[in-house]
Amino acid sequence: MKKLILVFLSIISFNAHAQELSFGRKIVDTLTSPYFWGRGYTNDGMKKAAGFIAMQFKDYGLQPLSGKDYFQKFSYDVNTFPGKMELSINGKTLLPGKDFIVSPDAKGVKGKGELEQADSIQFINRKNALLVRLQDKLTWSVADIASDYTMIDIDKKSISGLPKEFSVNIENKLVEDFNASNVCAIVKGTAKPDSIIFITAHYDHLGGMGKDTYFPGANDNASGISLLLNLAHYYAKNPQPYSIGFICFAGEEAGLRGSKYFTEHPLVPLNNIRFLINTDLAGTGEEGITIVNATEFPKEFAIMNEVNDRYKLLTKIYPRGKAANSDHYFFTEKGVPAFFFYTMGGIKAYHDVFDKSATLPLNEHEDLFKLIVQFNQRLMKSE
Repeated sequence: MKKLILVFLSIISFNAHAQELSFGRKIVDTLTSPYFWGRGYTNDGMKKAAGFIAMQFKDYGLQPLSGKDYFQKFSYDVNTFPGKMELSINGKTLLPGKDFIVSPDAKGVKGKGELEQADSIQFINRKNALLVRLQDKLTWSVADIASDYTMIDIDKKSISGLPKEFSVNIENKLVEDFNASNVCAIVKGTAKPDSIIFITAHYDHLGGMGKDTYFPGANDNASGISLLLNLAHYYAKNPQPYSIGFICFAGEEAGLRGSKYFTEHPLVPLNNIRFLINTDLAGTGEEGITIVNATEFPKEFAIMNEVNDRYKLLTKIYPRGKAANSDHYFFTEKGVPAFFFYTMGGIKAYHDVFDKSATLPLNEHEDLFKLIVQFNQRLMKSE
């Protein structure tokens, strides 16, 4: 009989794991699809992603944090690349994203000519205000200005020899007051609704570069949004003594725009926030996780380690001090206690076209889910 009970419990555990992982995988697959076009600044990618998240909150039964709708709207300038993205070097046509990237602050350029070697990796054409650089890895980002020149990074493995001749046709568009939205929801607490634990993650990524190339952003940060939505679904069915709030930030890749705006225009009093847990890059975890602000809040860090040790979840939880590297930062600056965690090990794709759902393991998705749920329970019981 005892063996049958153990087998039954192991089946339940396996099914729970499969369900959690299936949920997370489905969200990551969805958000990295071409429809959302990198959740950025062309093809309405960010707007579509915000609408999708709001729809999930509504379907789960969460209330809008503002009491009206799920969106907190704001705007900022951004340089975009909606059109031509063509480059050939030494007569060879190069593929955007894989063979080359244009600097996020580049202006458009059309022309051809010769390149003058400036040093071992930089080559210039003064007539077209063009700078070409050879790189070992291509990493893209977002800019809020358009410069008066164009810089292009080339994967040095994509060409043979040094770049001498070029033909280029690149179009940019500086969008002033690009419309973005944080997506915010809450599950009201049953005993202390004015005490709030927030779970946050940014949903934006880099968007597209030209008409044919987009950056999927699986680990960064469809993985964090999938974990957040999984937790939102759980808490909607299991209300807690404290309110559990959820914020999906826009504009993180453009300089923590969404979280900065929220802290300057809070939808709830910031002193009502008991704790904030922000997640980014949550798709791996073979080597554990790192927690930013661990040294700032040692009591809460001890609680998290106790939970991890008791349930044997993650390989290791590494402490890190204060850092302005994600959306927790402006909350901490306003006096809100907060952790930011990211997973360690696994794939190295980051801010490139190779950060895809198909290669993202999500191997610690269930353990991260359990860690946060149990941490929140301990947090509420400790007061």
